[in-house]
Amino acid sequence: MSFTNILIALGISLVFGLAFRNRGRVYALMLISVVALYWLQPSLNIGGYEIWLPTFVMGFIVLSWGLVSEKDERNKRNNLLTVLLLVALIAGLELISRVKVDWTWFNVTPLVMYPTIALGFFSLLTLGIMYLPRVKPAGLWVMILALLTIFIVIKLPALSASIDNFIVEISADLPGPKLKISPIFDLRWFGFSYIAFRLIHTLRDRQTGRLPQVSLAEYITYVVFFPALAAGPIDRIERFIKDLRQPLALDSEGWYEAGKRLSLGLFKKFVLVELLGYVSLTPANSTFIVSSAWTWVLLYGYTLQIYLDFSGYTDIAIGLGRLLGFKLPENFNAPYLKANLTQFWNNWHITLTQWFRAYFFNPLTRFLRGKKIIPIWVIILFTQISTMVLIGLWHGITLNFVVWGLWHGLGLFIQNRWSGFIVPIKTRWLTTPIRQKAADFLGMVVTFNFVALGWVFFGFPSLQTSWFIFQKLFGL
Repeated sequence: MSFTNILIALGISLVFGLAFRNRGRVYALMLISVVALYWLQPSLNIGGYEIWLPTFVMGFIVLSWGLVSEKDERNKRNNLLTVLLLVALIAGLELISRVKVDWTWFNVTPLVMYPTIALGFFSLLTLGIMYLPRVKPAGLWVMILALLTIFIVIKLPALSASIDNFIVEISADLPGPKLKISPIFDLRWFGFSYIAFRLIHTLRDRQTGRLPQVSLAEYITYVVFFPALAAGPIDRIERFIKDLRQPLALDSEGWYEAGKRLSLGLFKKFVLVELLGYVSLTPANSTFIVSSAWTWVLLYGYTLQIYLDFSGYTDIAIGLGRLLGFKLPENFNAPYLKANLTQFWNNWHITLTQWFRAYFFNPLTRFLRGKKIIPIWVIILFTQISTMVLIGLWHGITLNFVVWGLWHGLGLFIQNRWSGFIVPIKTRWLTTPIRQKAADFLGMVVTFNFVALGWVFFGFPSLQTSWFIFQKLFGL
């Protein structure tokens, strides 16, 4: 989000926090969040058809709610009111998107005046959900697989290019502007990564019987809550609903907490991150570096920049959430100051790590441990590597992100084995506070540099470029 967008979100949060404390709170927050979903969707230069993307997201959200909710909950009148409000809102947003305004002559020209396929899809889906029969377990799996498939499509460059050609072809048969094939097509579907993970969380918890029953308005608000839409944190619905139904008081302590987090986040993102941009390692400046020492300086700059940028937005999201009566979960806790890689990942992007631990790592570990013939060390190696590779692929389906995941997965495994080996030595030698602090400091230095080297794979487009940087770092 840009600085302007953040200021607008701040203004909306201030007005909402003061005006909607009880009556109409859920509906108002839902509508604001849905508008933000459309407003923040970037233009893809495909003739205005990118507005279909958030509309399809809304369809997936409503369908997921129909799959996870009981029939008695779906038949309540307040859900029908939610559907009518959403249809009216989306129709208005799509109408606005099809209108060109010439402010010089105050002339309004309709570009495409017809009921769009996206709105028709959403309207029929939502009305059908109200009378959905008992959901079979297979339906939940189908929805999870559908979300993962779409996620793969938008993260895989080759598939995105195929979508480019497909959109160009179908545009020839649709009203409105005709499109031309662009040399590079970047399918930017705003917020889908975080939305998909929230939906999968509710679908999996429904399968295990842990999901609380919520109304359609509450469910939509949870999934597209606008402060956390762009970059998290990934909240759990049971925790979120408590604050939605009983918001935290916006007293002097609440104002102080919100102001502190907002100020800190803005300072990180728009002061420190901008300053570090001059001394950060990038693909653009990597070819001009001569010395190994300067390469390390730029790498450390990038290492700090990526943390401050991400944690800064988390601070802003938490501050905005506090104004709205929510205490969003923390996402960072001084990760670069941790003594080993396990502690680092317990404190870096905490909600994403917890999501993968709950829905992939722990179930896979339990399953493999049930196979008595598999050695424990093999299970640890496989589960840690596969988890970290998936986290890498979550950022983008490229070979560099796979290697980044392997880097951290192997690092976690080596640290796990080393920790077991070093226990007797630690017992004998770390007998004083000074020795313990020295060991922790050494571990922090090693962990920080290991993570920093891993960012080379994360921040560069190809393995060839990453290897080039490693050569410069070590003077090869």
